Amino acid sequence: MTNSTSQSSMLQPLTHLVNLSQPLSLKEYIREGGYQGAKKALRELQPAEVLAIISDSNLKGRGGAGFPTGMKWSCVPMFEADDVNAPEHKYLVCNADEMEPGTFKDRMLMEGVPHQLVEAMIISAYTIGADKAYIFLRGEYHLSAKRLQQAIDEAYSENWLGKNIQGTNYQLDLYVHTSAGRYICGEETALINALEGKRAIPRAKPPFPQVSGLFGKPTVVNNVETFCNIPHIIKNGADWFKQLSPKSDAGTKIYAACGRVKTPGLWELPMGVTIRELLYGHAGGMADGLKLKGLLPGGASTDFLLPEHLDTPMDFDSIAKAGSRLGTGGLIVLDDQNCPVGMVLNLIRFFAQESCGWCTPCRDGTPWAVEILTRIENGQGQARDLDDLANLCDFMWLGKTHCALAPGAVEPLKSALKYFHDDFEQHIDKGCCPYSGSHSPSEIASNVAQACGGHAHG
Repeated sequence: MTNSTSQSSMLQPLTHLVNLSQPLSLKEYIREGGYQGAKKALRELQPAEVLAIISDSNLKGRGGAGFPTGMKWSCVPMFEADDVNAPEHKYLVCNADEMEPGTFKDRMLMEGVPHQLVEAMIISAYTIGADKAYIFLRGEYHLSAKRLQQAIDEAYSENWLGKNIQGTNYQLDLYVHTSAGRYICGEETALINALEGKRAIPRAKPPFPQVSGLFGKPTVVNNVETFCNIPHIIKNGADWFKQLSPKSDAGTKIYAACGRVKTPGLWELPMGVTIRELLYGHAGGMADGLKLKGLLPGGASTDFLLPEHLDTPMDFDSIAKAGSRLGTGGLIVLDDQNCPVGMVLNLIRFFAQESCGWCTPCRDGTPWAVEILTRIENGQGQARDLDDLANLCDFMWLGKTHCALAPGAVEPLKSALKYFHDDFEQHIDKGCCPYSGSHSPSEIASNVAQACGGHAHG
């Protein structure tokens, strides 16, 4: 156990108290410096002052989009206590529906230090004036659900939740809502629909959730990792948070690496660490006998990058300039003995399965892409299939779909056609997968699944 004033707590604020075998109880968490941010916010700061600190910190969303958190919160309408137009409730929702292949950072935070998220929800709800909050949790995260509920029960018993929190006039009720599943619930308005008991279909915007969200009331939705930064920013200040990173994107980031690397895992590092340092310095480099062919820098719905991009900083702007997205910061590594066509097929199959079916490009386009890629991988492809795939990428691109699922689905496909075009052509010219010569079909499927973070669908 590490003292909260130690060097590790300053450099790794999110993870220095993580204990996956037995997380800290409320009393232990407080002894290590926990709930100091909440105490400061509730007793010393007005909601507008908390919002100003978060805005000044330049905290960006860690769920994938990278939208400034303070700006998002500032869109919530605030009312005087006696305002007859004030809504009966405002809501705060934590998006813990972590279903992006190659991403598993939020699970570590919820299982390893659940009180950190509870404290973060208290501060955040206070800031926007919410009196009810929900943690919308991926259904398969059974241990997370158990440990979060234990932390919430402890918080209620010690008056960190409920009425007149710690002797103040503020009250908050916090609930864990276990999702029934589907990747689409990671989209905030589909999540809100699911939380209301409706089909998980993304809503049209505007209105945005900050104005009309859960049950038609003002609602803020943020990711687990985003929230977990809040107590540390309030406790230590905006300047401290900005100084954690040498880049314009402030703070630390929990990065991941999976695929056939020597030591796959998670690391909290300053925002902007290079791909090379993450892959070779922390993940140990490629497994013996393998070379790097390409990688997805931010989970399954991002564009491929190549070995030539290894010195690119892992921050939002730098990855975008390289032609991809930081996303969740989870590297999915493709080695030179795995088939890029098979890997993309595995990913597109996942997105086709998870489409909500609401709009035609996603509902019909993703299965069509699966059909074409399956033919190519099985050695039955034709030259025109590559043109059809390129047209599908345009058909499902941004601005042509109801939400971002389909554009995210085609990002790895579109970039694979660009960077690994020769591999696609070899499948067609040879009438078989050129990577299957020394591997059985089961070994190939296993390798593809491993390169995609262990998510084998279909």
